Amino acid sequence: MDMFISWIVSLSQWSRSHLSDISMALMAATLVLAGPHVNRWLRRQTATLNFIFRTLIFILVSAIGYGLAMIYLTPQLKLLLAQLNNYTLFPVLLVLFALIGIFADRN
Repeated sequence: MDMFISWIVSLSQWSRSHLSDISMALMAATLVLAGPHVNRWLRRQTATLNFIFRTLIFILVSAIGYGLAMIYLTPQLKLLLAQLNNYTLFPVLLVLFALIGIFADRN
């Protein structure tokens, strides 16, 4: 059991040194998976609008919305993950990536 815990602590310490990249990967994967659902919802909400307005809204959401999410939510995710201790960081990351993989497989 001690060897298992030391393995988790070692992987958490390694993960902590790469938390910026891990946070960006989590955020990018989430946006890639959620993007089609958001776009479909947006298309339904703007179906009655003029083509020009629909296109402008889509550009704003895609370019600015997703871009701002990557820029501003990634550091927030990093701060949130950095608060976890070395006993929980790696298992939480493992679960998050597994959930993203399951969601991707279902889509």
